[in-house]
Amino acid sequence: MDRRQFFVTALGASAGALVLTRGLGAQYGAQQALPAMTVYKSASCGCCTAWVEHVRKSGFTVKTVDTEDLAGVKAEMGIPAKLQSCHTVVVGAYVLEGHVPAADVKKLLATKPAVRGLAVPGMPIGSPGMEQGSPANYDRYDVIAFTAAGGTSVFASHGPARRG
Repeated sequence: MDRRQFFVTALGASAGALVLTRGLGAQYGAQQALPAMTVYKSASCGCCTAWVEHVRKSGFTVKTVDTEDLAGVKAEMGIPAKLQSCHTVVVGAYVLEGHVPAADVKKLLATKPAVRGLAVPGMPIGSPGMEQGSPANYDRYDVIAFTAAGGTSVFASHGPARRG
């Protein structure tokens, strides 16, 4: 290998290493920027466990707290009765209720709207942790943003198109 070939090869390897390092650094930085979650759930709830795995795969660090007093947790966190589901989550300055998709949690954290949190009322089939049966039969559901004063709005919609 002559000097010219050596420099071309070395320059190419250095550029490749720089791109790889920057890519890994950006990915690592994005994961580090996500706040840890604390999930309050029943010890026997399989769909809550599946939701925890969903958010972990999306880069969140999760602490779970099994409790038999979920009603007390929901009351303490200010979750309106009409928005309640099977688990309650604290992430950053927000609370989550139910099967909120990880992408919506990331959007909430990035945009920082003036809300108390997000909720997916009930347990819609096809929401994260509730995937069962054919996707063609999944429910259409809304992720609801709610304020401490009781105001609500649709933050996101998911599932098959509404039939009508």
